[in-house]
Amino acid sequence: MGMLRAGLDAESYDREYSNQDLVSRLSSYFRPWMKRFTIIVISVTLLSAAQAGVPILAARGVELLAGDARGADISQFLLYVLVGALIVLGVAVWGINWVRRLLTSMLIGDVVLALRKDAFRAAMNHDLSFYDKYQSGRIVSRITSDSDEFGRVSVLVTDVFSQLLLSAVLFVVLVTIEWRLALLVLGMAPVALMVANLFRNIARRITQQSQRVIAEVNVSIQDAVTGINVAKNFSREQGIYDDFLNVNTQSYGIQISRGVVLGLVFPTLQFFSGLATALLLYAGGYSVSLGIITVGSWYLFINSLDRFWFPMIQLSAFWSQFQAGLSATERIFALIDASPVVVQEAEESVGDLRGEIEFVDVSFRYSEKEQVLNHFSLHIQPGESVALVGHTGAGKSSIAKLVTRFYEFQEGKLLIDGRDIRTLDLRDYRRHLGIVSQEPFLFEGTVADNIRYANPSMNDTDVEHVARQIAGGEWLETLPDGLQSDVGERGSRLSLGQRQLVVLARMLAQDPAIFVLDEATASIDPFTEAQIQRTLDLLFSSRTSIVIAHRLSTVKAADRIVVLRKGEIIEQGSHDQLMAQGGHYAELYNTYFRHQSIEYIERRQPIDD
Repeated sequence: MGMLRAGLDAESYDREYSNQDLVSRLSSYFRPWMKRFTIIVISVTLLSAAQAGVPILAARGVELLAGDARGADISQFLLYVLVGALIVLGVAVWGINWVRRLLTSMLIGDVVLALRKDAFRAAMNHDLSFYDKYQSGRIVSRITSDSDEFGRVSVLVTDVFSQLLLSAVLFVVLVTIEWRLALLVLGMAPVALMVANLFRNIARRITQQSQRVIAEVNVSIQDAVTGINVAKNFSREQGIYDDFLNVNTQSYGIQISRGVVLGLVFPTLQFFSGLATALLLYAGGYSVSLGIITVGSWYLFINSLDRFWFPMIQLSAFWSQFQAGLSATERIFALIDASPVVVQEAEESVGDLRGEIEFVDVSFRYSEKEQVLNHFSLHIQPGESVALVGHTGAGKSSIAKLVTRFYEFQEGKLLIDGRDIRTLDLRDYRRHLGIVSQEPFLFEGTVADNIRYANPSMNDTDVEHVARQIAGGEWLETLPDGLQSDVGERGSRLSLGQRQLVVLARMLAQDPAIFVLDEATASIDPFTEAQIQRTLDLLFSSRTSIVIAHRLSTVKAADRIVVLRKGEIIEQGSHDQLMAQGGHYAELYNTYFRHQSIEYIERRQPIDD
């Protein structure tokens, strides 16, 4: 449970916003829809006026009936007029309320859409280091659940505003009838506000915890679904269910606490509302007995009291929900405002890249306690292929991540064609990069769709041309429907080798100037490795390449092998040169690569009798 509790803590990028800051910032999302907002305000005003007219006309009818009981002349026509007016007002209230709710739903929908767009755009623009540190399920929860919460609260706010405006109209009428009773009614309003203020802080805190625990539930579900294959392999379905049950139980407890806090508001305010009604009933009855006000006016006061107190109760109860809306927007704005780690000093157009890469005294660390590169220097010529080898933690993948500008280095310079990488337009620069990772990712759709992903303007003929450049097109024969084969979720319907071949085709469709291959042949069968190697030979011959490989064939195909240890270059040269030196590379070769060589395989083959 300790881990679950930790999940309810704020993320390190969370920040506190004042209510004024949040409201001011939210107003910018409403500003483009001011015309619609103005119509909503007018509709609410008309609605409040129409609703206020109902008790006034009813009170007038009571006065007429009271006069009839005393033998006074009553105009039958006037009663008909009052009844007709009440019917017209009822229809008007329905029509205006329908228009108001329709426009409000459209307005809130547009605002939530804009808010989600900004949040999603921010999530897409965050560095990869951001996703290494924070769970994707929590990020998804901010974009979806929190924006939904804001939308629900926004609709409630319009309802409360309508009720408050109704209270204001009724209060003006009550003042014209008997100002002393009106002041007595008004004097009860601060009680509602005081109660609301007492619940505000605790409601804000419990609401924030509620939103965080919902994010934890989302994370638990996402992990269970994405890791279901592993769970079934190890028969851990019950374990996954138990983990989810723990998170869900915690969510249940927090939601119950939130319900208790919010549920206390209504009973508390209804208690004070009852006291106010009793006081007004006594004071009004006493005033009628003295002839200060009429029976109809007293009826109007009693009838208006509920209409006056109801928005007060709503305001207090919805204040807690309003805090929920502010908490939700606070979490969304924190995601949008999270400071990027990778910061560009300029956005210069890249143009055509030759592919020259130079590390100049670069120092890089993931954290203060995790120094990876220390004053590292490396120069890669345009069109040169360089293989990076070394034990785990030597800095191979970190070098690739810096070249792709997914992470920020702390010291030194990284030059691309002699230009500081921090001055280049990142979107433009990355269009010139081709990246193939160890775990190939494919999007839902066909093989052709995934190849076309790198260049959406490609037609079917172009896609097939690119695909047939990969391993001579032989791999297409293994697909059930060729290029139209459905890859499934994350490419699950294809083998690992087939997925890598699709990724290579997708990369080739982009035609990059710099090619980064990160251990892409580490977990495939020898036949697929041979197919990939034929493609790599084609790629290496025409572009700058950085290769991180555990396969001897891939390493030997590179123009230069750079041997790393703890972020430093200790050897470099061709395969034959490094083997002749008998240094660290020779040791790596004998440990990892020697069993992959043809000579070793031939020696291990049994001799036929």
